[in-house]
Amino acid sequence: MILYTPLSETDIFPYSEEAFKSRQCVTYQGKEMYVEQSEDGSYQLLQLLSTDPQDFLDDRFTPGTVFR
Repeated sequence: MILYTPLSETDIFPYSEEAFKSRQCVTYQGKEMYVEQSEDGSYQLLQLLSTDPQDFLDDRFTPGTVFR
């Protein structure tokens, strides 16, 4: 299906708030990051929030990394 509209996809198909309840911003090893908590209690890194370019070159802070 193709929709020809000036609206964004999220305006037409909004995300449920239930999907975002397990996501939060935390500080881990001095770095701010956006994580999602899984059912077993571990956290998966979604986004690193930093202004230091060296932080993004560190393999420990790659998106998808799981912290226990």
